[in-house]
Amino acid sequence: MCGIMGYVGSADATPIIMDGLRRLEYRGYDSAGVAVNDHGINVRKAEGKIDQLAALLEDEPLTGTIGIGHTRWATHGRPSDLNAHPHTDASGEFVVVHNGIIENFQTLREELQASGVELTSETDTELLAHLVAAEYDGNLAAAVRAAVDRAEGAYALVVMSDREPRTIIAVRKISPLVVGLGEGETFLASDIPAVLHRTRDFLIIEDDELVTITAEGAIIETIEGDPVEREVMHIDWDAQQAEKGGYEHFMLKEIYEQPAVITETLAGRLDEDGTVWLEDVKFNDDFVRDLGTIWITACGTAYHAGLVGTQIFQRLLRLPTMVEYAHEMRYADPLVKSGDLTVAISQSGETADTLAAARLAGGLGTRLLALTNVVGSTLSRDADDILYTRAGPEISVGSTKAYLAMLVGQYLLALKLGAVTGAIDADRAAQIAQGLKRLPAQVETILEETDDIAAAAAMLADADDVYFIGRGLDYAVAMEGSLKLKEISYLHSEAMPAGELKHGTLALVTKGVPIVVVITQRSVYDKTISAVQEVKARGAEVIAVAYDTDTEIGKFADIVLRIPETEDLLAPVNAVVPLQLLAYHVARLRGLDIDQPRNLAKSVTVE
Repeated sequence: MCGIMGYVGSADATPIIMDGLRRLEYRGYDSAGVAVNDHGINVRKAEGKIDQLAALLEDEPLTGTIGIGHTRWATHGRPSDLNAHPHTDASGEFVVVHNGIIENFQTLREELQASGVELTSETDTELLAHLVAAEYDGNLAAAVRAAVDRAEGAYALVVMSDREPRTIIAVRKISPLVVGLGEGETFLASDIPAVLHRTRDFLIIEDDELVTITAEGAIIETIEGDPVEREVMHIDWDAQQAEKGGYEHFMLKEIYEQPAVITETLAGRLDEDGTVWLEDVKFNDDFVRDLGTIWITACGTAYHAGLVGTQIFQRLLRLPTMVEYAHEMRYADPLVKSGDLTVAISQSGETADTLAAARLAGGLGTRLLALTNVVGSTLSRDADDILYTRAGPEISVGSTKAYLAMLVGQYLLALKLGAVTGAIDADRAAQIAQGLKRLPAQVETILEETDDIAAAAAMLADADDVYFIGRGLDYAVAMEGSLKLKEISYLHSEAMPAGELKHGTLALVTKGVPIVVVITQRSVYDKTISAVQEVKARGAEVIAVAYDTDTEIGKFADIVLRIPETEDLLAPVNAVVPLQLLAYHVARLRGLDIDQPRNLAKSVTVE
């Protein structure tokens, strides 16, 4: 999500920064900008691709030997020239670029406006420029410390000032930053590929650290000002591998980004007591109190997220909820009516069938809420309300981190609706909130223990058919696990409710047939165990996804993929992660093109 580039040395900064930003284009963006200091800070920025910025720079060149640049993936504020980074304070002496989310954005905005500051953009980033300027008292690093002390959230912030014209200050809070070391020049970037062709020596900035960058090098400190010693990392990756952060494939990189994605999707939106703030969801309380039916429409992985959402809304809100494939709903004369809420889910916001179904529902009088990853997408423009997932650009065709963000978005929406209707009381809301906040660390735990997943992949690699089963929310997860396996490994895979086995599919279960069972729902645990016993009696090999506290499943399954225990309602987030990794490792063993599986596209913009 977003790209940062900085340079200080003796060369012309602008072409170096522009080159770095181009090398970060794989991260996805909707606008770009550059600021250079040459006896005063000058800024050029433009909505659209870097070519738009390059054309602007041809007409209005920038020269100087220190500068910062940015490619923006919009969060606060639509894509536009004004909302593009960099942003300056009113004097133009302080300039910032920023990745991430400022959680207390609205509070800070109101405070600054009350003090007389005139804001020129819709972004949270501009606030940081004004905060740094207000805190400056002769020491830029101290001003940045004071500013970030007031800003809550997960971000990377880069600051340059005409007051200290040969210095760049940067702070990391979760969003990545690296420093590249050259001879008489120093580079700053959000990712190594931006400058790998210029240096192989890097300092990796860690969370809650501040770095002061000059042409002579970099000094790292904690946010509190304590010195930090950091060994130089020499990188011997090639450029293509560097884009993947050292991972073999984008899909694996994106799976490992999921703890950060959950954190960013929750950032600034969820209080400890379960209160939810959704900045672009505008429906009023009267609409919620009179809400009739919730309709969810989507395709593929987004549809499977909707399967989870159906049960979230029905269990928590006790509201009738229907999930429909968008390509079916658009031709089905659905019973959507005024007073209903339609939740249209699409990672890209450009899925043709989902757009058509959403427009049909809107035409029938329903209120339309877009759950999407892309600010300014067609779906977001069509919608009455928007819930952005903040997953960042997803390169691999097989969706992983976007799916998890869709799940988290639906939990947030349910909490917001339940607070109005009274269906979720204060204690229950706080319990769910605490469970959601634990999810990033729990997913990290899953990603650290993958030996059993590798063993399970070896079991599946030469299979002809694989069957996934589960009940309730586990069935929804099984659907997504099956899709991941078939789309990147090309194995025939089916998912079904565990109770359906004996209504036909059991005839196909013979010795050695792999069965993957998701078993986290305590209310139907014994029923699911019965299905496992049925397939074991016919010689099946069973791979189970189960809680790390489950002492029974090991008696029946050949391999158990353990996940941290959480309340059952939140289990789909943890349970899908080992299935994503399972699909990845099977495809890798089969020597396939994991990121670009045959016949598939990332954004399905045709019917």
